[in-house]
Amino acid sequence: MRIIGLDLGERRIGVAAADDRTRVAIPVTTVTVEGDPIETILAIAREQRADELVVGLPLSMSGALGPQGQAVIAQVEQVRERLPLPVHTWDERLSTVQASRVTAEAGRKKSARTAMAGRDAAAAAIVLQAFIDARGTPR
Repeated sequence: MRIIGLDLGERRIGVAAADDRTRVAIPVTTVTVEGDPIETILAIAREQRADELVVGLPLSMSGALGPQGQAVIAQVEQVRERLPLPVHTWDERLSTVQASRVTAEAGRKKSARTAMAGRDAAAAAIVLQAFIDARGTPR
């Protein structure tokens, strides 16, 4: 089973992947959103041969669902209507901060745009790994 993690942004979507055998999330790519973000998400799911999707849900530090979180929920609902596979949301608080640290520690000298793209994919991997770890052993 292939599980795809997504870190949704207005301009970019970070993509990570894992399978139920290895249970380790790895950053895959960052996709630029051009046009309809739902179509972009559906294309990612097809291209990555997803059996399941995990979408990072931006919550406030208090755990409240703000405008950005509501927008993600609306997108997830549209994806659920069009994909015949499980689509989960997972708390992404601090995943971007953690991903920024990880990519900075990698010591790569890249352009700001390339660094942000790497950060988005790393954030997707962090969210996906947290989901996998919370799920426990495979069923």
